[in-house]
Amino acid sequence: MSERLTKETLVSNLQDARGRTIELVHGLDDDQLMGPRIDIVNPLLWEIGHLAWFHEHFVLRRIDKADPIMPQTDKLYDSMKVHHDTRWDLDLPDLHGTFQYMRAVEDAMIDRLKDGEANEEESYLYQLTTFHEDMHDEAFTYTRQTLSYPAPEFRAAKDQVAPDVGALPGDADVAGGQIELGSRAGGPFIFDNEKFGHVVEIAPFQIARTPVTNAAFRDFVEAGGYSDKRYWSDAGWRWREEVKAVHPIYWRRGDDGNWWVRTFDTEIPLPPNHPVSHVSWFEAEAWCRWAGRRLPSEAEWEAAAAYRPTGQLKSDMPKRRYAWGDSIDGCPANLDGRHLGVVDVGAYPAGDSAVGCRQMIGNVWEWTSSDFLPFPGFSVDPYEDYSKPWFGTRKVLRGGAWATRSRMVSNTYRNFFTPDRRDTIGGFRTCAI
Repeated sequence: MSERLTKETLVSNLQDARGRTIELVHGLDDDQLMGPRIDIVNPLLWEIGHLAWFHEHFVLRRIDKADPIMPQTDKLYDSMKVHHDTRWDLDLPDLHGTFQYMRAVEDAMIDRLKDGEANEEESYLYQLTTFHEDMHDEAFTYTRQTLSYPAPEFRAAKDQVAPDVGALPGDADVAGGQIELGSRAGGPFIFDNEKFGHVVEIAPFQIARTPVTNAAFRDFVEAGGYSDKRYWSDAGWRWREEVKAVHPIYWRRGDDGNWWVRTFDTEIPLPPNHPVSHVSWFEAEAWCRWAGRRLPSEAEWEAAAAYRPTGQLKSDMPKRRYAWGDSIDGCPANLDGRHLGVVDVGAYPAGDSAVGCRQMIGNVWEWTSSDFLPFPGFSVDPYEDYSKPWFGTRKVLRGGAWATRSRMVSNTYRNFFTPDRRDTIGGFRTCAI
């Protein structure tokens, strides 16, 4: 189920996630906490109550069979039953009342744990509910971007990165052979869609050492790529026409011809060496066709991130948990919101994978060519609606973004969104054809 963790670790992670949640709604007024009724966001006031309900549902009520802390919470916050479009119409507690509910759940979660090591079920469910909060905190972050709210203020300490390093030249060569795609049993926490590692054959390939930059994507825009149907799949062209996309969603060209990008509520000159972000899978696919490149499959992405081949790949080779090794200590990656945005694609050289790819973890999620499908032998975990309802309707992204929490991400973590989504912090790297 999961390796056993101590009460101290579980409580520390829970409280850290809760602190980030509070930071993300701090300073927002009542109107901002509800926000507009659009299909890619939730009312933030509803969403933070849902987080408390999720902890209560999967720990206090599942393990302890406890009564609900607050009446009517199932009718308010159960995302599996409360339709998205109705969440603005619910009789929700105000922010103070919602925080009271959150504190009551948090206190009960802490009080029920005995000192020392938690059992397997507790270790798994506490991590599940904390990681669920981490995912929503990332969504809160890009919701503030979507709605042009001010940038949040995080306590996370910044680290120094070298400016204007830019894209690394050339591709990394990855040998062909067999890899084990997915997670191995018996290790740290894994989600059900990562289960379990299985052998996949891949041909030798070459993959870019860094994600595609704003400068490289700008060339596509200025070459008329958005108006040239040759570069777009049929579905991609229909999407482009429907949303009338002519460049990445947060870009704007000034009267002088220079490009600007909006970050939260502020426009800045487009940083050429930052990774292009907030692009859909359709936009990534079109850029690849224009550039004569392609997106990697998720198996290729994992091979480039996790393996250190000395020749042909073999599925029983040692496999890294992170691009740089097996420990998150030091975390040479742009994660945890430490920069409140993306950084230069050449930053964090200590985080390079064994084959020489930079920023496989952090900065931007990376679209792959792969559909989100179950691995052989898939079985659903307690959070039944996490993966299963979405198989076959989404594309896989790998690697994590600047707002992703380091405690959750790994080389085998599979994110997934529909190919039209560009509100999320998605970018891409490419392979040679």
